[in-house]
Amino acid sequence: MATAVPAERDAVAEAFPGPVRERELPGAVVHRVAGGPDLLAAGVGPALAAASTAAALTAAALDGRPYGLVVCAGIGGGFAPDAPLGSLVVADAITAADLGAETAEGFLPVTELGFGTVTHRPPASLAEAAAAASGARTGTVLTVSTVTGTAARADALRARHPRALAEGMEGFGVAEAAAAHGVPVLEVRAVSNPVGPRDRAAWRIGDALAALTEGFGKLAPVLESWNTA
Repeated sequence: MATAVPAERDAVAEAFPGPVRERELPGAVVHRVAGGPDLLAAGVGPALAAASTAAALTAAALDGRPYGLVVCAGIGGGFAPDAPLGSLVVADAITAADLGAETAEGFLPVTELGFGTVTHRPPASLAEAAAAASGARTGTVLTVSTVTGTAARADALRARHPRALAEGMEGFGVAEAAAAHGVPVLEVRAVSNPVGPRDRAAWRIGDALAALTEGFGKLAPVLESWNTA
């Protein structure tokens, strides 16, 4: 199953041109592509992404056809200079960047408060194979509830997460739902804008969606072999 928001879902669907059937679920619609993955427009933000993904995973399990892999696909911000506009990033770590507490000494993740988790790790062999097939960079993809819009916040995030290549708003929520069902997860992001000062004129959403489409075309054999492994 691949999760995304609508425009990103359509970009992924272009890589799998078979007929599509729809199945309505509580709060979500699963698009079943003949010869390809089930596609879900999971919505914006980690909470809605988690809820939609959980609904799809539960429905599939109850149908007796549980998923073997969940892929969170989308566009997002890239940390310069490592993830330039139009590049593709495959997460080897999916991290909730702002799940924790602000203190006088700085930000503390929930793990340092003594509970919860802030990182899910895709299977290393899958992330490596996906990156090799698509020409993507591998590194940490951050999940945020507020898109970064200043240089100061971009610098703070990079200082806390030196391996961060990109930020999005759904990956950690998708990963939480997948982990609850014991299903491995992968996150793929095409870079549409730099992480930093908010400048809509610098966004290249069309280029990022094109990169996501091309990347998934190259990823298809890797994902299919993983599902049948």
